[in-house]
Amino acid sequence: MEDQAEPALRVDERTSLAQFLDAQRAAVVRLVSGLDKDQLATTLPTSDLTLAGLLKHLALVEDSWFQEEFLGRQIPEPFADVDWDADPDWEFRTALDDDPSWLLRRYEEACERSRSVVASHSLDDLSVATSRRIDRGTHYSLRWIVLHLIEETARHAGHADLLRQAADGTTGV
Repeated sequence: MEDQAEPALRVDERTSLAQFLDAQRAAVVRLVSGLDKDQLATTLPTSDLTLAGLLKHLALVEDSWFQEEFLGRQIPEPFADVDWDADPDWEFRTALDDDPSWLLRRYEEACERSRSVVASHSLDDLSVATSRRIDRGTHYSLRWIVLHLIEETARHAGHADLLRQAADGTTGV
């Protein structure tokens, strides 16, 4: 995922939403890039959140919303066979066992699948699956899903910023 420029000021809604989401995705990638497995496992004193866990979680979120929820497809591996009721934090817990390059590649692949969905559907299209999430039985518009992913990714980019500083002292990435 290449570094994203500031989103353009005068573009259509789809382009604007895609650029804002890509800017947040790029921030996450910058914040985890160049770190080794131990650095990706860094925590803060008040939390067990790690950069590795955030990266795997964001890959899950991308595929969960765009592939599973919107398209109605089975969520891709490694998430398909997880018993989420028995282990709701599976992605955070298992990420420390994953290779850093695999985590980054998995996230970038999920983002690319999501970009393809956004490019090939109307923002007004509704999800195929009825939600098991926020509003059970609701069909979400693609617009809502993209906006939700902007919010989710931006929130976690903020967490990643703090964790990166704790990992190696780097700020302003």
